[in-house]
Amino acid sequence: MNALDHILNADSVAIIGASRDETKRGYQAIVTLKKSGFEGGIYPVNPRERRILGLRCYASVEEILEPVDLALITTPAHTVPSLLTACGLKGISGAVIIAGGFGEMGGRGKRLEREIIETASAHGVRLVGPNTSGIINVESGLNLVGIPDVPGGDIALLTQSGNIALHLITEAKLRSHKGFSYYIGVGNESDIHFDEYLEFFKNDEKTRAILMYVEGLRDGRTFLQQVYKTSREKPIILLKSGRSSTGQKSAGSHTGALAGISEVARTSFERAGIIYIEHPDQLFPVAETLSSLPPIKNKQVAILADGGGHATIASDLLTDLGVEIPTLSEATQARLQKILPHNAAVSNPVDVAGGTDSDPEIFARCARILLEDPSIGGLLIAGLFGGYAIRFSESLKFIEEDAAHQMGKLVRSSGKPIILQSLYNSVKPHSLELLRYYGIPVYESLDIATTCIGQLSRYGQYLSTYEHKTNFQFNWGEKARPKGADIIHNAQEEGRRYLFEHEAKEILRIHGAPVSQEQLAKTADDAVEMAREIDGSVVLKIVSPDILHKTDAGGVRLNLENEDQIRHAFHRIIDNAREYKPRAVIKGCLVTSMKKKGVEVIIGTKVDRQFGPVVMFGIGGILVEVVHDVSFRVLPISQTAATAMIDEIKSAPILNGFRGSPALDKNALSELLLIVSEVIESYPEIEEMDLNPVMVHDHGIDIADARIILKKETEAASQNP
Repeated sequence: MNALDHILNADSVAIIGASRDETKRGYQAIVTLKKSGFEGGIYPVNPRERRILGLRCYASVEEILEPVDLALITTPAHTVPSLLTACGLKGISGAVIIAGGFGEMGGRGKRLEREIIETASAHGVRLVGPNTSGIINVESGLNLVGIPDVPGGDIALLTQSGNIALHLITEAKLRSHKGFSYYIGVGNESDIHFDEYLEFFKNDEKTRAILMYVEGLRDGRTFLQQVYKTSREKPIILLKSGRSSTGQKSAGSHTGALAGISEVARTSFERAGIIYIEHPDQLFPVAETLSSLPPIKNKQVAILADGGGHATIASDLLTDLGVEIPTLSEATQARLQKILPHNAAVSNPVDVAGGTDSDPEIFARCARILLEDPSIGGLLIAGLFGGYAIRFSESLKFIEEDAAHQMGKLVRSSGKPIILQSLYNSVKPHSLELLRYYGIPVYESLDIATTCIGQLSRYGQYLSTYEHKTNFQFNWGEKARPKGADIIHNAQEEGRRYLFEHEAKEILRIHGAPVSQEQLAKTADDAVEMAREIDGSVVLKIVSPDILHKTDAGGVRLNLENEDQIRHAFHRIIDNAREYKPRAVIKGCLVTSMKKKGVEVIIGTKVDRQFGPVVMFGIGGILVEVVHDVSFRVLPISQTAATAMIDEIKSAPILNGFRGSPALDKNALSELLLIVSEVIESYPEIEEMDLNPVMVHDHGIDIADARIILKKETEAASQNP
């Protein structure tokens, strides 16, 4: 057994801070363990008590003669370090720390959190929390949270909020046949991080889906790497809070971890296989659906409704989710027409047009016909099913129930999912309960039902493209080139954190990027001589370690065609630079060819605080900060990701050819994105890269400007993003 096995499947628990006070966690934990049927050893620890709730109370964990797997520490924060030492000496493998007052509280709390991490590590104790609501193993009754009657099932619940956990558990009790295998309140993630829990659940036979509420991540990249391994085996459904600045402050104060959802986080979550949810009311229904039903292997869904309104709205909602509503084959339509009224719509959506009013078993017959169509991957039924006996005649009750049995068996035999939306869901007729028994989710909200079937489609699409994904693993320095390493080393030796433009472009060139010839001119005569080697007009740019934004300093001159223009431009640039920054070190001017006009795009990289190196692509030039039409990916990227980045910006139609203009060379762009990914992976010293603009033509690209910023040497010493 590893540490998490000892914690989550503990056979014995010491309750440190056990109490007779019914309002204290040290009392509630013992009560809940007993009520939940925990059959292992329960050892209250309190030096001031002799017995609590009929159990012998110990002055310290050292007094307990029997072996103990887990400690629940309910005492104040300042007592925790010494208690962890005692736990280690006793041989206890793990501790669940309830108290807050650690990293989430700032300076003193952060120091105390570091102390408990060091103490626990020194004594071989793994920590859940601190600032956690506790853990539950529903099957064994190991309930250290205090929530009674948690429904058992196959969904593992990981959250950073006890209130969210209570909400989800209550929802499961009231609305579903589904329940939970485990609950973990991860708290501050001081020791055990999300990725370790995911690894545990990946291998846990009792868990079929993982439901997460996340406020902050301690190590975003390691998290993504584990998600990539887990999501192929089991669906991961995640709600991330902190999208607004106010939400970020709230999340940060609660967990002490870096908070906030960004476009980087959203795209990386989806790329790793996470089913990312934006609305809390969708969280449990989607988890229920994905843990119960097979994924949709294509994007194509049939809609079966007993009213045109529901059919139309469902079509719109599913289309918005990227789900296709294909026209049914002529053979399928003919089979439907045989059992439905002549005025029924049978092309998809299928509207039974009253054909089920006297015989709701028609739903089951239609469902079979639809799922036997090879083009259909899943079925949404919307409308009144479950309420025919209520609305029309009690005699229809058993017919509805028989139809429910048929549909339940159909899901199992076909391997295709059915989701049902019913106006009568809240009444809980037995026919709908039968559907749930077979694992068919039923919802009253059409929004929720379409979202759930949409996520089945998304998960199916992820599984079908898994082999084309990257695993978020950097192999630092493996593809570095000696000349590139020398350029960076020389800059560092000179005390520079910025590479000159020609140095940045040279690094790109040696990794295969299409970079034009460029030379550094120290005098006007040099510039004239170098320009003679270039066909067409030239550009001069200031080269100075102290001037990063060359245009702002008047350090760029374009379209220079003769010697007089080049000499005048050289002197003017130098004068402008000295006026802009009198103490600037000026190396000279870069001489390069004038790039032909094209569509300007930007490619940039930075080090994201949660996920490490990321790359950005978008419309470039001077408008980049105005239009903000960009896409992001965590590096490294694959060819598939590079292509997707280009296609998903709003301005993609310009690249595809617009109003008679030719399509631009997106293949060259995707190749450049892959080169940038390789460069960043090759040189861990790079903090940021900015290629802006890159001119895109119908054949080829030109990198008009390139900038590379190096990390501080203390940061570069670490090889991990």
